[in-house]
Amino acid sequence: MSDAVAARRAVPVRWTVNELELAGLSWGEPGERPLLALHGWLDNAASFSCLAPLLSGFHVVALDLTGHGLSAWRSADASYQIWDDLPEILGVLDALGWDTFDLLGHSRGAIIASLLASAFGERVQHLVMLDAVAPKPVLQEQFPVQLRTALLDTPKMRSRPPRIYAGLEQAIASRQERGLPPAAARLLVERNINTSAQGVTWSTDPRLHAASAVKLTVAQIEAVLGALSMPALLLLSNQSSDYLADMVERAQRHIADLSVQVVRGGHHFHMESDVKTVAQYICQFLSTTRNRETA
Repeated sequence: MSDAVAARRAVPVRWTVNELELAGLSWGEPGERPLLALHGWLDNAASFSCLAPLLSGFHVVALDLTGHGLSAWRSADASYQIWDDLPEILGVLDALGWDTFDLLGHSRGAIIASLLASAFGERVQHLVMLDAVAPKPVLQEQFPVQLRTALLDTPKMRSRPPRIYAGLEQAIASRQERGLPPAAARLLVERNINTSAQGVTWSTDPRLHAASAVKLTVAQIEAVLGALSMPALLLLSNQSSDYLADMVERAQRHIADLSVQVVRGGHHFHMESDVKTVAQYICQFLSTTRNRETA
């Protein structure tokens, strides 16, 4: 590790937005180019611990989205739809004083990022999406079935007893079983657990496992993609699913300025051995100038 990378150590940060306590990690210095990073489902801000130190010249702020990591759970009557975090994200951006910024998201965080960028395109200078673009669409006539599923599912998740692990290493091993390298699994798990005399449990809100009450239709997804006026970069794992291939084709048809690049690794390729290549692609892309005429 170079001295410059080693100097860009993570700094814990916290905010209170809409009466919710939010946590995150920051790399770089205020005054450097602002870059907001949003993690994937059941991950946390440590998802960017390997990538962010390599993004020289950027002030990277990664959030623990609500219900994840060290951030608060949403209230008992609230939900975890992909758009529910947007008010808190906007609050954090205001607290940072970031009128404009670059936006980076992984997986579910990439989907949330695309929603934010579609609604506030004048603020997002560049959009980087890691192994996701938009959610899988549903037919509009499926709405009643989806709603019913969510209403039945959420109480079950809320009351489900937490899984208890004997210790930290067992919890880390469970994440490795889902394809994460050991070092990446440790980074994520250490920020995502509660420890008691009984053992180790996840700190994530169990309602995150419940079905969504509303899912976007094809027309709504295409409207989101069509509203992305900023330069966009989609980095894909060479192990991506067939579903994502279909979504990439849709993104290429509807996003005006989209670059697509395939990189080696699994779904968390930004935490794997080829992370330097990922950082090079991102830095090169972020050096491009936004075409103001399309903003």
